[in-house]
Amino acid sequence: MQHHPVGSSGPAISPRARMTALVLLTLYLALTAYLSLRPLAVLWVSPANVEPLATIRAELRRGPEVALPALGAGMLRLAPLGVLLPLLGRRLGGPRLASLCRTVFAGAMIALAIEFCQSLVPSRTADVDTAILNALGIAVAHQLGYGLLRSRLLRGPAAPAAARARRRSAPPTSSASSASSAARRAAPAPGPGRRRARAERELAMASSRA
Repeated sequence: MQHHPVGSSGPAISPRARMTALVLLTLYLALTAYLSLRPLAVLWVSPANVEPLATIRAELRRGPEVALPALGAGMLRLAPLGVLLPLLGRRLGGPRLASLCRTVFAGAMIALAIEFCQSLVPSRTADVDTAILNALGIAVAHQLGYGLLRSRLLRGPAAPAAARARRRSAPPTSSASSASSAARRAAPAPGPGRRRARAERELAMASSRA
């Protein structure tokens, strides 16, 4: 599929779809922030983890029955951002790789901001591995939904124009040749005078060769 640079007249997401994505993103982030930052009635909390992959390795050592739900929950927490964030741009943030980098970067910044705010709540614990899992979930969701979003939402005036250009550049079909042969068949036959003159010329050429 052809990619259109920013500022071109290519297809773009409708303003209604972008506004809907903004509303859904705001509501989802507000709900996530509430669930992540509300105080808990606990007797003690584990210390904050600032070492990347330390918590992930500890979960994996506990076995797949414990690790898979814990790691999956971390990936799913912000996974919808992988679909909602590209919808804020006019063309899904550009090509697939550029859109992926922008989406993961923005999602990682949001995840780090939530973890930082958790460090300010006495009953919460900040964990850098949670932000890593959040970013990984955003990347997976983006890759799964980008192609579908592009095929469904990026339909604009460039598609008919491209189709017309392909038709103009296509080689002539057999209909043109059939039309020309029909025109030759429809041409009037030479009159008797022309046939007699042609016969006289052929007779003269035959006598000269003899």
